[in-house]
Amino acid sequence: MTETAPFDELLPATRRALLHRLAVGQTEGRTPSLVGAVVRDGQLVWSGARSALADQVPDADTQYRIGSITKSLVAVLVMRLRDEGLLDLTDPIRAHLADRLAAEGADPSVGDATIAQLLAHRSGLAAEAPGPWWERTPGDLRPELGDVFGERPHRHPAGHTFHYSNPGYALLGALVEQLRGAPWDEVLRREVLVPLGMTRTSATPEAPHANGWAVHPWADVMQREAVEDMGVMGPAGQLWSTAADLTRYVVFLARGDDRVLRAATLAEMRRPTSAPEGAAWDDSYGLGLQVVRRDGRLLFGHTGSMPGFLSTVWVSPDENLAGVALANATSGPSIATLVADLIGIVAQHEPPIPEPWRPLPDVDSELLALTGAWYWGTTPFLLRLRAERWLELAPLRGGGRGSRFRPEPDGTWIGLDGYYAGETLRVVRTEQPSRAGATGPGTHLDLGTFVFSRKPYEPAESVPGTLDPEGWRGF
Repeated sequence: MTETAPFDELLPATRRALLHRLAVGQTEGRTPSLVGAVVRDGQLVWSGARSALADQVPDADTQYRIGSITKSLVAVLVMRLRDEGLLDLTDPIRAHLADRLAAEGADPSVGDATIAQLLAHRSGLAAEAPGPWWERTPGDLRPELGDVFGERPHRHPAGHTFHYSNPGYALLGALVEQLRGAPWDEVLRREVLVPLGMTRTSATPEAPHANGWAVHPWADVMQREAVEDMGVMGPAGQLWSTAADLTRYVVFLARGDDRVLRAATLAEMRRPTSAPEGAAWDDSYGLGLQVVRRDGRLLFGHTGSMPGFLSTVWVSPDENLAGVALANATSGPSIATLVADLIGIVAQHEPPIPEPWRPLPDVDSELLALTGAWYWGTTPFLLRLRAERWLELAPLRGGGRGSRFRPEPDGTWIGLDGYYAGETLRVVRTEQPSRAGATGPGTHLDLGTFVFSRKPYEPAESVPGTLDPEGWRGF
């Protein structure tokens, strides 16, 4: 058993708790080896390993196959293409792959799925490729796109429901190849891996790497798992990586990197699009990223499995924490729970210390005058001014339709979350007749046509509809 604390930032009790959790995961999961790591505030603060063989203990530089974490990296490539204006997420995939789909004998209906549906597993396409178990057989058994869909490619109407589709990501890999003119893994290396310093992530294993094992469910014996090149199915789970490389990846997922993908685009990717199952509202999926809640903690990232290997990366954005774990067993350890627990241990033992409150460096007097109470009909809201002219609108009492608003160059604001995400907030100043017949300046907020006034249903504001001319009164 080994452990390291590269920056020696965690307390000894925290490090021991992490190592204990890793050891329990390896023992109870009966896995030949297990590697884990934790990132805090963008820095690797702990990594540890546990092995069945004392003289063969892996470390953070040992490669494991990462399975479907590959999908999240392919999604990054697709979103780069979107940000460059080379595609729209609403495009049907045939808009870019019609010739290849036809040449390779794919059912024409495959081309109807949109890029967004493919990223979010809402295309309705089959979960697996037809023919022999595709994860355990050579990719040259399915050399073309038509071979990974077969005669019945759809299981559900497109956009109707979440249905995880490995062949769907074969299409996204082909999309990257079509628009970049190079194999998807070469594009990935050039555009993502090299800029992020992920030099130990590759499509085929590079020493030192772990061997994949299947452990018998009822006896303490095991056998080697074969490693196959997945061919056109590679974008669904081909890659190998290390704990050290994946810690660089989770820092990128949390913060973005303008050389690869903006933080705003990554935030878009982790916005839930649907729940995988009707009752499983703690598990959802964005655009290439899983979004889950564990013990009340919001996490995003991806899990992975291939014959002989399990993997997970989770990011806790609210706590600036992330975790990674890699195992070389087909099944056994609950790897996703393990990583969530590693994050939870650090959060519990060493909760983040908030940044000190500081006043704004400067303030716009007109914006300052807008702060305070506003009324949507009779419902009171508070408008707060934040740094860099951001606004925050929230109900004064209880839950309701609150949102943060980002300033736009034209003097409006765009909602970033909640009910008003994407909606425009405007400050409207008018000359309106008052109840007494005189005129005077009026100011109200227009939020997607909803009017927020300084007083409940104040007639001097632009509240549409008929207002009682006698105003407020009691019985």
